Amino acid sequence: MFLKKNFKIIPGIILAFVLYSFSQGLNNVIGIELLGYSKSPISTAMIAILLGLILGSIFKIRQGFLIGLDFTQKYILKLGIICLGIQLKPFEFYKFGTFAIPLIIICIISVLVIIKLLIKKLKISTRMAYLISIGSTVCGTTAIMATAPIISAKKNEVTYAIANITVFGIIAMLLYPYFSNIYFDGQPLFVGLFLGTAIHETSQVAAAGLIYDQQFNSPETLNIATVTKLIRNTFLIIMIPLFALLYNRGQKREKNYSILNIFPYFVLGFIGMIILRNVGDEIFISTYQFLWENFILNVKDSAKIFLSMAMAAIGLSTNLSDLKTMGYKPFVVGFVAMITVGIISIITIEFFSSFIFS
Repeated sequence: MFLKKNFKIIPGIILAFVLYSFSQGLNNVIGIELLGYSKSPISTAMIAILLGLILGSIFKIRQGFLIGLDFTQKYILKLGIICLGIQLKPFEFYKFGTFAIPLIIICIISVLVIIKLLIKKLKISTRMAYLISIGSTVCGTTAIMATAPIISAKKNEVTYAIANITVFGIIAMLLYPYFSNIYFDGQPLFVGLFLGTAIHETSQVAAAGLIYDQQFNSPETLNIATVTKLIRNTFLIIMIPLFALLYNRGQKREKNYSILNIFPYFVLGFIGMIILRNVGDEIFISTYQFLWENFILNVKDSAKIFLSMAMAAIGLSTNLSDLKTMGYKPFVVGFVAMITVGIISIITIEFFSSFIFS
């Protein structure tokens, strides 16, 4: 039974890996063979998700593949993020975190206030507003799925909210790496903080950071964006009880929820990989330097492969034609949320930088 259940995920995983491999090959042909660069300036992750979106919209993906694609989005993605922790050197997590936390808090509060004002004009349901709010400010689909049962959200409201986050998150993921490079003049700290706060999903932030790294050769930006987003994810522990309280106030019965069920445990894996890197640098660098450096390089490469596979899986699982049946009002709210969190992030980074780095 165990083998049969796990065998079902294999076709989808293989499909995601094949699309990643094709994207990597296409990337090399365009960037190296046609454009003449020694290293392609084009992002494999971006090609993977775009190809996935095109193929997922043209062809109906069979159920046998969807199981593995879903596994790739959920678990191989998290494995890739965990592997990213190997890139962080001593004290980097603490350094980025102390700057990221106040930035995240300001972005969350600002978006919640704007959406609260907006829903009065557009007259969408409170449940829908809560789902879009938490999806935009914390961690995308994961936050929506965790919040839905707490506020008794209907199935179509959950679907709308997830589609909302997916569409605007992908737009931000593809545009923000280039925009932020221009706006922040290629400064890794500011670009990473912006990507980590202004893009919705963990997968989208990781992809944007990877795109930036591959386009502008800046692994530090990828590290900062990832750390910022993982810190942002932990705010789910605060936001879920808060939304439960706000939605259920005045009612006789409140929905039960569990902190253990909503905590993003892969954050612990990411931190564990940081600790492993820092301990390994102290223990192995002098006696087993070649082996240790090769191990670090292999883990870094694995992270990029896993993340690109996840991007391919997300693209293949997203059928853009399904969004035609949805009303426009929730998407107006989602668009405003995306713009708001981006603008607030920029303003706050500029404000902090004028005091801290002056």
